[in-house]
Amino acid sequence: MRCGKKLVQAIGWETPMSDWLHNLSVPWMALVVFGFTYFLAMLVFMAVAALSTKTRVASFKSISAGLLPVLGVIFGLFVAFTAAQVWSDSDHAATAVSREASALRAVILLAGGLPPEQEARLRSLVHDHVEEAVAVEWPLMARQKASLKAAPAALTEALRLVISMPVQSPGQQTAQREIITALDTALDARRQRLILSQSEVNSIKWWCLYIQAVCELLAIALIHCDNRLGSAIAMGLFATGVATSALLIAAHDRPFTGQISIAPTPLLQIMPDKEVSR
Repeated sequence: MRCGKKLVQAIGWETPMSDWLHNLSVPWMALVVFGFTYFLAMLVFMAVAALSTKTRVASFKSISAGLLPVLGVIFGLFVAFTAAQVWSDSDHAATAVSREASALRAVILLAGGLPPEQEARLRSLVHDHVEEAVAVEWPLMARQKASLKAAPAALTEALRLVISMPVQSPGQQTAQREIITALDTALDARRQRLILSQSEVNSIKWWCLYIQAVCELLAIALIHCDNRLGSAIAMGLFATGVATSALLIAAHDRPFTGQISIAPTPLLQIMPDKEVSR
């Protein structure tokens, strides 16, 4: 595990440079991704143009054009598999936030069946948890620094409060049981969103994606080495497709980072007031 982490750091994608890229707004991220991709295409074009002497053109032209669809299909599969991971992580993260908010909303509603003092205390604890999640946990998740080591103090105290609560009627006993279930659901949903905040496309996948793209660009340049205008147009079109795919993946890569990220809106919508009027 340590060797793998060191290798990833040596490759240089999962570094502060990656954090900087993911925190850019979408227009600036598009500028960086498109600029980098076009720069690679230009390097390949210039290298092939410099090597395309009269003695080499025949050898370059002997490469079958049937290679292009094969390389293109492989690149498309890379994009599809990578995007599938990104969409899955993003959907699961959004579901975890909604599930946590729904569970906390159930706690607030069920607290109405408890004695006034206990209801007020429970609502206050839910308020504190949401406040801490928005002010503390969300920035940590955006930086992928959130940890499961520390349990949420407010929810833990709420769980202890409800478990130790003396019940005076069958209705309160039912409310107590349902509140415990809802709090357990909220704790599990919180764990899920913290875990998913660590998810991202690793550097190996990014390198494989761009190496495959360079192979396709190189094949286009070699096959069209005797027609530089046609080669430049074809390479430009493919580079645009590569950059578009990379931008789409990078913008959604980390569920809680960047301009297109999951906001704590569901939690804020169910956040109760600390004082309850009766």
